[in-house]
Amino acid sequence: MQNTETETLIKATKKLDCFLADTEALIKEAQALRYRVFGREMGAKLKTEAEGLDYDEVDSYCDHLIVYDNVNQKIVGYTRLLNQDQAKRLGRFYSQDEFNLDQVLALPGRFLEVGRTCVDPDYRGGAVLTTLWSSLVQYALEGQYNYLLGCASITPGPSGYAIDAVFRNIDEKNIAPSDIQVTPSIAVPAELRCQRDESGIPPLLKAYLRFGALICGEPYWDEDFNCMDLFVLLPLDQLKDRYSKHYMKGYQAPNEIETAANL
Repeated sequence: MQNTETETLIKATKKLDCFLADTEALIKEAQALRYRVFGREMGAKLKTEAEGLDYDEVDSYCDHLIVYDNVNQKIVGYTRLLNQDQAKRLGRFYSQDEFNLDQVLALPGRFLEVGRTCVDPDYRGGAVLTTLWSSLVQYALEGQYNYLLGCASITPGPSGYAIDAVFRNIDEKNIAPSDIQVTPSIAVPAELRCQRDESGIPPLLKAYLRFGALICGEPYWDEDFNCMDLFVLLPLDQLKDRYSKHYMKGYQAPNEIETAANL
């Protein structure tokens, strides 16, 4: 009996929790995770590198959604959420630094921007991002948002950015209509483009596409983060109809949701 109780306790303490960071210490720990993923792993040029943190002026306006490992007592997954009211106080959505969103933001409804999504390298494989995504969906539905928006990052392969190959791998139904296409402020330079697909579509972006997300035009070239960003728009009505009941009951997302992306 004692062994059974012990096993039950261990199982319970291994559970991942997902919640909004509500202290400065937790937010700084999340920013340290961001630094390790984006600064060290991806090689991004961060202005806050000397501090071992990744943060910018957007952070103070956002909600910070974290996945917490209760056993090892640390943050293992993260995304930041900027709704349209917060964006109004800030003066913009983060994505507006990279794209002209006039046509998108003219749509009726409420917007929620998702950004800086990352997972501790030791925890990739599905569970953390599944937990993060489930809580994100619940947050969005409870807040009655109509659209998720953000930038999905794709790192280059050895030969460069295979933009044409990426678009060949995106189903036509996931390409946004012309009236909500966006224009990048910095296009991927011609000399950095290549034809051979060496990177593929990241697993997280694949999952968003399965949920009905729309790719809204040509990518932005983010030199500092050494990646190209696709602007992604996900209508939540479609997501709610197809997936919300499952997610609200702890639905497990496809196993292919394995790695972090800047969305």
